[in-house]
Amino acid sequence: MRFGYLTGNHFGGIDPGDLARELEERGYSSVWYPEHTHIPTSRQSPYPNGGQLPGTYLHMMDPFVSMGVAAAQTSTIKLGTGVCLILQHDIIDLARTVASTDVLSGGRVVLGIGVGWNKEELADHRPDMAFRQRYGAMRERVAAMRSIWSEDPVPAFDGRWDSYSESWIFPKPVDGSVPVALGNAGPLGIQHAAEYADEWCPIDVGVMNVGGKPDVVGGIALFRRLAAEAGRENVHDIPITLYVWGWPRMDRLESYAEAGISQFVFTPVNFDLPSADETLQHLDELTPTIEAFNG
Repeated sequence: MRFGYLTGNHFGGIDPGDLARELEERGYSSVWYPEHTHIPTSRQSPYPNGGQLPGTYLHMMDPFVSMGVAAAQTSTIKLGTGVCLILQHDIIDLARTVASTDVLSGGRVVLGIGVGWNKEELADHRPDMAFRQRYGAMRERVAAMRSIWSEDPVPAFDGRWDSYSESWIFPKPVDGSVPVALGNAGPLGIQHAAEYADEWCPIDVGVMNVGGKPDVVGGIALFRRLAAEAGRENVHDIPITLYVWGWPRMDRLESYAEAGISQFVFTPVNFDLPSADETLQHLDELTPTIEAFNG
Protein backbone atom coordinates (compact mmCIF):
# COMPACT_ATOMS: atom_id res chain seq x y z
CA MET A 1 0.00 0.00 0.00
CA ARG A 2 1.20 3.50 -0.84
CA PHE A 3 0.78 6.40 1.57
CA GLY A 4 0.63 10.14 1.04
CA TYR A 5 0.18 13.23 3.15
CA LEU A 6 -2.05 16.29 2.72
CA THR A 7 -0.60 19.52 4.08
CA GLY A 8 -2.59 22.63 4.89
CA ASN A 9 0.32 24.55 3.31
CA HIS A 10 -0.15 27.73 5.31
CA PHE A 11 2.50 30.39 5.71
CA GLY A 12 4.15 30.07 9.10
CA GLY A 13 3.76 26.30 9.28
CA ILE A 14 6.21 23.68 8.05
CA ASP A 15 8.10 24.74 4.93
CA PRO A 16 6.77 22.86 1.87
CA GLY A 17 10.25 21.73 0.88
CA ASP A 18 11.11 20.56 4.39
CA LEU A 19 7.86 18.63 4.56
CA ALA A 20 8.34 16.93 1.19
CA ARG A 21 11.90 15.93 2.08
CA GLU A 22 10.79 14.60 5.47
CA LEU A 23 8.00 12.57 3.85
CA GLU A 24 10.29 11.17 1.17
CA GLU A 25 12.79 10.06 3.81
CA ARG A 26 9.97 8.37 5.74
CA GLY A 27 8.89 6.38 2.68
CA TYR A 28 5.76 8.30 1.71
CA SER A 29 4.80 8.11 -1.96
CA SER A 30 3.17 11.51 -2.33
CA VAL A 31 2.52 14.93 -0.82
CA TRP A 32 -0.58 16.98 -1.65
CA TYR A 33 -1.06 20.73 -1.55
CA PRO A 34 -4.56 22.27 -1.29
CA GLU A 35 -5.88 25.46 -2.83
CA HIS A 36 -8.11 28.36 -1.88
CA THR A 37 -7.13 31.53 -3.67
CA HIS A 38 -9.05 33.63 -1.14
CA ILE A 39 -12.00 33.43 1.26
CA PRO A 40 -14.51 36.28 0.82
CA THR A 41 -15.45 37.76 4.19
CA SER A 42 -19.17 37.55 3.40
CA ARG A 43 -18.93 33.84 4.33
CA GLN A 44 -22.20 32.95 2.62
CA SER A 45 -21.09 29.38 1.92
CA PRO A 46 -20.95 27.21 5.06
CA TYR A 47 -17.85 25.15 5.78
CA PRO A 48 -18.69 21.62 4.53
CA ASN A 49 -17.41 19.96 7.69
CA GLY A 50 -19.53 22.20 9.90
CA GLY A 51 -18.57 24.75 12.52
CA GLN A 52 -16.07 27.58 12.22
CA LEU A 53 -13.84 27.70 9.15
CA PRO A 54 -10.33 26.68 10.33
CA GLY A 55 -7.58 29.28 10.11
CA THR A 56 -5.48 27.35 7.60
CA TYR A 57 -8.07 28.02 4.90
CA LEU A 58 -7.38 31.74 5.22
CA HIS A 59 -3.60 31.41 4.92
CA MET A 60 -2.95 28.78 2.23
CA MET A 61 0.02 29.44 -0.02
CA ASP A 62 -0.08 28.85 -3.77
CA PRO A 63 0.13 25.07 -4.34
CA PHE A 64 2.28 25.25 -7.47
CA VAL A 65 4.89 27.54 -5.94
CA SER A 66 5.06 25.16 -2.97
CA MET A 67 5.34 22.15 -5.28
CA GLY A 68 8.26 23.83 -7.05
CA VAL A 69 10.01 24.32 -3.70
CA ALA A 70 9.29 20.68 -2.82
CA ALA A 71 10.56 19.43 -6.18
CA ALA A 72 13.90 21.14 -5.63
CA GLN A 73 14.46 19.29 -2.34
CA THR A 74 13.28 15.80 -3.33
CA SER A 75 13.78 13.27 -6.11
CA THR A 76 11.08 10.59 -6.03
CA ILE A 77 7.98 11.69 -4.13
CA LYS A 78 4.90 12.52 -6.22
CA LEU A 79 3.66 16.11 -5.97
CA GLY A 80 -0.10 16.53 -6.08
CA THR A 81 -2.70 19.24 -5.71
CA GLY A 82 -5.28 18.32 -3.14
CA VAL A 83 -7.15 19.87 -4.82
CA CYS A 84 -6.62 22.58 -7.41
CA LEU A 85 -9.80 24.62 -7.89
CA ILE A 86 -9.50 24.24 -11.61
CA LEU A 87 -12.09 26.84 -12.62
CA GLN A 88 -10.38 29.65 -10.73
CA HIS A 89 -7.53 30.06 -13.23
CA ASP A 90 -6.88 31.23 -16.76
CA ILE A 91 -6.78 28.04 -18.81
CA ILE A 92 -3.54 28.69 -20.70
CA ASP A 93 -1.72 29.92 -17.61
CA LEU A 94 -2.88 26.91 -15.61
CA ALA A 95 -1.89 24.38 -18.27
CA ARG A 96 1.58 25.95 -18.55
CA THR A 97 2.05 26.17 -14.78
CA VAL A 98 1.16 22.50 -14.33
CA ALA A 99 3.37 21.41 -17.23
CA SER A 100 6.27 23.57 -16.05
CA THR A 101 6.05 22.11 -12.54
CA ASP A 102 5.94 18.63 -14.06
CA VAL A 103 8.98 19.24 -16.27
CA LEU A 104 11.05 20.77 -13.48
CA SER A 105 10.18 17.92 -11.10
CA GLY A 106 11.02 15.21 -13.62
CA GLY A 107 7.43 14.15 -14.29
CA ARG A 108 6.22 13.86 -10.70
CA VAL A 109 3.04 15.97 -10.80
CA VAL A 110 -0.50 14.68 -10.24
CA LEU A 111 -3.18 17.29 -10.82
CA GLY A 112 -5.91 16.73 -8.26
CA ILE A 113 -8.89 18.90 -9.19
CA GLY A 114 -12.28 19.92 -7.86
CA VAL A 115 -15.06 22.43 -8.43
CA GLY A 116 -15.04 23.85 -4.90
CA TRP A 117 -17.75 24.48 -2.31
CA ASN A 118 -17.44 28.23 -1.85
CA LYS A 119 -19.90 30.02 -4.16
CA GLU A 120 -18.55 33.50 -3.51
CA GLU A 121 -14.95 32.41 -4.09
CA LEU A 122 -15.81 31.08 -7.54
CA ALA A 123 -17.97 34.12 -8.31
CA ASP A 124 -15.01 36.45 -7.81
CA HIS A 125 -13.10 34.51 -10.46
CA ARG A 126 -15.98 33.62 -12.77
CA PRO A 127 -18.89 36.06 -12.50
CA ASP A 128 -20.03 34.70 -15.88
CA MET A 129 -20.59 31.20 -14.49
CA ALA A 130 -23.51 30.06 -12.35
CA PHE A 131 -22.39 27.81 -9.48
CA ARG A 132 -24.59 24.97 -10.76
CA GLN A 133 -22.69 24.98 -14.07
CA ARG A 134 -19.30 24.21 -12.56
CA TYR A 135 -19.27 20.47 -13.24
CA GLY A 136 -19.87 20.90 -16.96
CA ALA A 137 -17.23 23.65 -17.05
CA MET A 138 -14.75 21.35 -15.28
CA ARG A 139 -15.25 18.61 -17.86
CA GLU A 140 -14.62 21.08 -20.68
CA ARG A 141 -11.57 22.56 -18.94
CA VAL A 142 -9.93 19.14 -18.53
CA ALA A 143 -10.38 18.54 -22.26
CA ALA A 144 -8.92 21.99 -23.01
CA MET A 145 -5.84 21.32 -20.85
CA ARG A 146 -5.27 17.88 -22.32
CA SER A 147 -5.33 19.47 -25.76
CA ILE A 148 -2.60 21.92 -24.70
CA TRP A 149 -0.50 19.08 -23.27
CA SER A 150 -0.94 16.87 -26.33
CA GLU A 151 1.64 16.23 -29.05
CA ASP A 152 -0.20 18.65 -31.32
CA PRO A 153 2.39 21.42 -31.93
CA VAL A 154 -0.29 24.07 -32.38
CA PRO A 155 -3.39 23.05 -30.36
CA ALA A 156 -6.65 24.98 -30.50
CA PHE A 157 -9.88 24.70 -28.54
CA ASP A 158 -13.35 26.15 -28.95
CA GLY A 159 -15.74 25.51 -26.08
CA ARG A 160 -18.46 27.25 -24.15
CA TRP A 161 -16.25 28.26 -21.24
CA ASP A 162 -12.71 27.92 -22.61
CA SER A 163 -11.32 28.83 -26.02
CA TYR A 164 -7.92 29.55 -27.50
CA SER A 165 -6.75 29.94 -31.05
CA GLU A 166 -4.21 27.71 -32.75
CA SER A 167 -1.06 28.43 -30.74
CA TRP A 168 2.38 27.32 -29.67
CA ILE A 169 1.96 26.50 -25.99
CA PHE A 170 4.92 24.99 -24.16
CA PRO A 171 6.33 23.18 -22.26
CA LYS A 172 4.75 19.78 -22.70
CA PRO A 173 4.58 17.39 -19.71
CA VAL A 174 7.29 14.77 -19.36
CA ASP A 175 5.06 11.77 -20.08
CA GLY A 176 2.84 13.43 -22.67
CA SER A 177 0.21 14.47 -20.14
CA VAL A 178 -0.28 14.99 -16.41
CA PRO A 179 -2.55 12.55 -14.55
CA VAL A 180 -5.82 14.24 -13.63
CA ALA A 181 -7.25 13.03 -10.31
CA LEU A 182 -10.81 14.17 -9.60
CA GLY A 183 -11.59 14.73 -5.95
CA ASN A 184 -15.37 15.08 -5.89
CA ALA A 185 -17.12 12.44 -3.80
CA GLY A 186 -20.90 12.87 -4.25
CA PRO A 187 -22.88 10.92 -6.88
CA LEU A 188 -22.42 13.57 -9.59
CA GLY A 189 -18.72 13.98 -8.82
CA ILE A 190 -18.21 10.21 -8.88
CA GLN A 191 -19.87 10.06 -12.29
CA HIS A 192 -17.52 12.70 -13.66
CA ALA A 193 -14.47 10.94 -12.21
CA ALA A 194 -15.61 7.61 -13.62
CA GLU A 195 -16.10 9.02 -17.10
CA TYR A 196 -12.90 11.00 -17.73
CA ALA A 197 -10.47 11.27 -14.77
CA ASP A 198 -7.17 9.38 -14.83
CA GLU A 199 -7.53 8.82 -11.08
CA TRP A 200 -10.12 9.37 -8.36
CA CYS A 201 -9.05 11.04 -5.08
CA PRO A 202 -12.04 11.63 -2.76
CA ILE A 203 -12.17 12.35 0.97
CA ASP A 204 -13.47 9.28 2.83
CA VAL A 205 -16.11 11.13 4.87
CA GLY A 206 -17.63 12.58 1.71
CA VAL A 207 -17.93 9.45 -0.42
CA MET A 208 -21.54 8.56 -1.20
CA ASN A 209 -22.98 5.28 -2.46
CA VAL A 210 -25.68 4.79 -5.09
CA GLY A 211 -28.32 5.74 -2.53
CA GLY A 212 -26.58 9.01 -1.70
CA LYS A 213 -25.50 7.87 1.77
CA PRO A 214 -21.94 8.01 3.20
CA ASP A 215 -20.30 4.72 2.22
CA VAL A 216 -16.71 4.41 0.97
CA VAL A 217 -16.99 0.78 -0.13
CA GLY A 218 -20.32 1.44 -1.86
CA GLY A 219 -18.89 4.54 -3.49
CA ILE A 220 -16.00 2.53 -4.91
CA ALA A 221 -18.44 0.01 -6.37
CA LEU A 222 -20.46 2.86 -7.88
CA PHE A 223 -17.33 4.43 -9.35
CA ARG A 224 -16.32 1.19 -11.05
CA ARG A 225 -19.82 0.51 -12.37
CA LEU A 226 -20.06 3.99 -13.87
CA ALA A 227 -16.58 3.68 -15.37
CA ALA A 228 -17.59 0.42 -17.04
CA GLU A 229 -20.81 1.97 -18.32
CA ALA A 230 -18.73 4.80 -19.77
CA GLY A 231 -16.82 2.23 -21.81
CA ARG A 232 -13.57 2.40 -19.91
CA GLU A 233 -11.47 -0.74 -19.92
CA ASN A 234 -9.84 -2.38 -16.89
CA VAL A 235 -11.87 -0.32 -14.44
CA HIS A 236 -10.24 -2.06 -11.47
CA ASP A 237 -6.90 -0.63 -12.59
CA ILE A 238 -8.00 3.01 -12.36
CA PRO A 239 -6.08 4.32 -9.32
CA ILE A 240 -8.12 5.42 -6.31
CA THR A 241 -6.40 7.61 -3.73
CA LEU A 242 -8.42 8.10 -0.56
CA TYR A 243 -7.94 11.04 1.79
CA VAL A 244 -8.45 9.74 5.33
CA TRP A 245 -10.06 12.52 7.36
CA GLY A 246 -9.01 12.50 11.00
CA TRP A 247 -7.11 9.75 12.74
CA PRO A 248 -6.75 6.58 10.57
CA ARG A 249 -8.42 3.58 12.19
CA MET A 250 -6.86 0.26 11.21
CA ASP A 251 -10.18 -1.54 10.70
CA ARG A 252 -11.33 1.12 8.24
CA LEU A 253 -8.03 1.12 6.37
CA GLU A 254 -8.23 -2.64 5.98
CA SER A 255 -11.80 -2.55 4.65
CA TYR A 256 -10.94 0.24 2.22
CA ALA A 257 -7.87 -1.64 1.02
CA GLU A 258 -9.93 -4.76 0.40
CA ALA A 259 -12.30 -2.67 -1.71
CA GLY A 260 -9.40 -1.63 -3.95
CA ILE A 261 -7.91 1.62 -2.66
CA SER A 262 -4.52 2.26 -4.28
CA GLN A 263 -3.19 4.84 -1.81
CA PHE A 264 -4.14 6.41 1.50
CA VAL A 265 -3.46 10.09 2.10
CA PHE A 266 -3.34 11.15 5.74
CA THR A 267 -4.58 14.59 6.71
CA PRO A 268 -2.92 17.18 9.01
CA VAL A 269 -3.06 17.07 12.78
CA ASN A 270 -5.50 19.98 12.40
CA PHE A 271 -6.31 22.88 10.07
CA ASP A 272 -5.84 25.51 12.78
CA LEU A 273 -2.41 26.68 11.62
CA PRO A 274 -0.27 23.85 13.08
CA SER A 275 3.40 24.61 13.59
CA ALA A 276 6.25 22.73 11.96
CA ASP A 277 6.94 20.90 15.23
CA GLU A 278 3.29 19.84 15.52
CA THR A 279 3.38 18.49 11.98
CA LEU A 280 6.56 16.52 12.56
CA GLN A 281 5.16 15.08 15.79
CA HIS A 282 2.02 14.08 13.88
CA LEU A 283 4.14 12.25 11.32
CA ASP A 284 5.93 10.44 14.14
CA GLU A 285 2.57 9.37 15.56
CA LEU A 286 1.39 8.10 12.16
CA THR A 287 4.47 5.93 11.63
CA PRO A 288 3.25 2.93 13.70
CA THR A 289 0.01 2.81 11.68
CA ILE A 290 1.93 2.66 8.40
CA GLU A 291 4.34 0.04 9.73
CA ALA A 292 1.52 -2.09 11.13
CA PHE A 293 -0.47 -1.90 7.90
CA ASN A 294 2.45 -2.80 5.67
CA GLY A 295 3.94 -5.24 8.15
